[in-house]
Amino acid sequence: MSERATREETVNVVWSGNWVAERLGVALEGGDELGDLLGLALRRNPKRAHLLVSNVLGKHVPQLPSVVHGAGYELGERVRALLGPQEARRAVVLGYAETATGLGHAVADGLRDAPYLHSTRRPVAGVAPAGGFEESHSHATSHLLLPEDRDLLAGGGPASTLVLVDDEFSTGNTVLNTVRALHALHPRERYVIVALVDMRSPADRDRLTAFAAEIGARVDLVTRAAGTVALPDGVLERGQALVAEQEARVPASAPPSVPVPARVTRVALDWPTGVPDGGRHGFTPDHRAALEAALPAMAERIAAALDGGAPGGGDDHGQDGDRDRIPAGEHDRDRSPARGQGQDRVRDQDRVRDQDRDQGRVRAPRRVLVLGFEELMYAPLRLGTALEELLGARAEVRYSTTTRSPVLAVDDPGYAIRTRLVFPAHDDPADGPGDRYAYNVAGAGFDAVVAVVDSTADTPALHAPDGLLARLAEHTGQVLLAVVPSYTPTPVQEPAVLPEPLRGPDFSSYAPDEVGWLLQDLSDTELEAPTEEREEAIQSGGAHYAESLPVEYQPSPAYQALFTAALETSAARIARAVGTVTETVLAERGPRPVLVSLARAGTPVGVLMRRWARHRHGLDLPHYAISIVRGRGIDATALRWLAAHHDPADVVFVDGWTGKGAITRELAAAVEAFEASGGPAGFDPEIAVLADPGGCVRTYGTREDFLIPSACLNSTVSGLISRTVLRADLVGPDDFHGGKFYRELAASDVSNHFLDTVAARFDDVAAEVDDATKELLAADRAPTWEGWAAVERISEEYGIHDVNLVKPGVGETTRVLLRRVPWKILARRGAGPDLEHIRLLAEQRGVPVEEVDDLPYSCVGLIHPRFTRGATGADGRAVAAGSPVADGGEAVREA
Repeated sequence: MSERATREETVNVVWSGNWVAERLGVALEGGDELGDLLGLALRRNPKRAHLLVSNVLGKHVPQLPSVVHGAGYELGERVRALLGPQEARRAVVLGYAETATGLGHAVADGLRDAPYLHSTRRPVAGVAPAGGFEESHSHATSHLLLPEDRDLLAGGGPASTLVLVDDEFSTGNTVLNTVRALHALHPRERYVIVALVDMRSPADRDRLTAFAAEIGARVDLVTRAAGTVALPDGVLERGQALVAEQEARVPASAPPSVPVPARVTRVALDWPTGVPDGGRHGFTPDHRAALEAALPAMAERIAAALDGGAPGGGDDHGQDGDRDRIPAGEHDRDRSPARGQGQDRVRDQDRVRDQDRDQGRVRAPRRVLVLGFEELMYAPLRLGTALEELLGARAEVRYSTTTRSPVLAVDDPGYAIRTRLVFPAHDDPADGPGDRYAYNVAGAGFDAVVAVVDSTADTPALHAPDGLLARLAEHTGQVLLAVVPSYTPTPVQEPAVLPEPLRGPDFSSYAPDEVGWLLQDLSDTELEAPTEEREEAIQSGGAHYAESLPVEYQPSPAYQALFTAALETSAARIARAVGTVTETVLAERGPRPVLVSLARAGTPVGVLMRRWARHRHGLDLPHYAISIVRGRGIDATALRWLAAHHDPADVVFVDGWTGKGAITRELAAAVEAFEASGGPAGFDPEIAVLADPGGCVRTYGTREDFLIPSACLNSTVSGLISRTVLRADLVGPDDFHGGKFYRELAASDVSNHFLDTVAARFDDVAAEVDDATKELLAADRAPTWEGWAAVERISEEYGIHDVNLVKPGVGETTRVLLRRVPWKILARRGAGPDLEHIRLLAEQRGVPVEEVDDLPYSCVGLIHPRFTRGATGADGRAVAAGSPVADGGEAVREA
């Protein structure tokens, strides 16, 4: 047996936890693999004296990069097998700073398609935390979550899996704190906890089980080994005393009295553009693919910078006789928990070394350390794996990183931390200056050290006489510095705090639980303009109809009486349509849809649908009113509010009726544009309406065109709320659209009378609703767009050539007579009581009513085309002198 093999065999029989175990009685209880994976050390920590030191993590013990990456990758493959490929693609992996940032990234690699994020203790200017949690036993407790894409933590919906990765699972407190914090933001059905070792006590295991049951989620564990740490009574105090005794006896790796200038060679990595340096802000599968493609070339640049000279230049390295100072476990190949490629490469290196000696060559294969920097673990790890692959048997490549954690160093084969280098922090940490550490580097016989830092840490402190580079130069012949550009997310405007819905009685006469108005209150703003003035501005292109409001006049006694009679006559008919559309929505979009009515005509219908669901099924459905403006789209701020408080897939848009389907098309286009601009996805633009005479939607209560009394009036039947307003000087990008609350019209308000009258007929029509719903659910309800075709025909036949001036249906015709400058009314021949209020309004405004055949609607209102207040004549494009409109519109005031 060779001398080398004899030395390794001697090392193999010493467990790197013996020194602590013999003095404090600490023991690892579990399988044999625990001793292979873990050693023990001590630290000055008031919460926990002992430290489990991993032999495969690459933090404190230099290890083959392939072994470190392979340990995490194998765990990731097991998670992928547990979840299945489809769910693995939807999972998000979260690693813990600082020790598990590289491990978590390797786990994400093993899942293949999962994005990765790690917590951080480094605040980043301009990046607001998306969350955080505490690690109670750590020397640095606070963790921040700083994803560039905040939707990353949502992970594609509540069913997606969050995979949490730490190096050890000791008590479970950190995981519980994390899940508690994130579950409150983004509840999900499943969590997977991944660790190299699970060292929890039975009580800790029971706590996690109870917590999972409490939040109603499944929690799986994937670990490499499991066991417990046996801690005798008083171990914390005795451990602290032992640390103090050792530190007083021999200061670990004290700085030399005369600083040694660092011999540093910079290596230009040519890091791929756009690839983050790690997972602090998120790392996607696309980033992974770009990095994989660039790794070989970067490894070649590092290899070219290695000088190839004979070992030398340090005070305790380079001679084969120094190998007995390599920390325990480093050459422990037969007991190593990671076998395969790494073990084969070491054997190749040993073979080359023996061949060199047999042939009389002095030089042995080089021993190179790739040294990462605190949370920057993955980038140097992958550079190490690429360098390891490139150099093969020509060199032995190891990997570890610096750390914030202070650990006692004891130069004993039975202790996991043999040496330590101490140097000042060099990344301007938020918690102020302090010492940092590199363990098991001094005395390990490294011919060269490749220090890898991010550009944030490439500071004068790094290059100072007492800095990391100088300390490394004391113990190796060559120091290379490779700087990875720190990834900084593209600055984004911090989203404004979204406004809250308005509710009655402060805004509207509806009860506060009936509807939340996603509007801003413009009640004190003068927005009203005479009807003719508005019409001229709208048709001339000088203003949009949503930039002003028509004057809200109280109805005349005659018109009020007509409304009351119409309501009594049609209440049951409306109740039947309300029940039918609500039951259809519950059957197809249930069980708990979020009703979002299009203000304001849709709002009474939304309230009635909510009342039906509560009356018949005991459901208390959320209901909001939102603004949509023809030609301008839907209120994007309101959509963002809805997405922040509800699942967009549960939202059902509600309107009163369809005319030609313009709003139906407007909504579909607006939702598509909203998602294309980066807004939350998942809203279904299909509208549920009380009446669909135009054949424009598939969810409706009826397709008959009849009088819906809420169309007879303006605000006094709609909670005293105006139509919505969208004007640039009043509505900012993070504001809701506007609306007014006409408190002064309270004496004429019939909003709740309308609702109560219809709701009183719910029981009377229940059987009819059941039959109608069954029939509708079984029918072909595909939109026919019959109404749109009729509108296009009428527009051409009457020489209007603008479908926006043709308003089909009883509801839309009523709006023309109340708000616009009407030209004429087309009434289907034989239409009866449903048009009484239309005829009254037309008479008051001096508008002719023309009876026609083959009209798919009960009536159609035609807005005066190309209207100007100064025009004269009777050609259909002017207003005759002496008409109510030309005289100032007194007739409409009566209405």
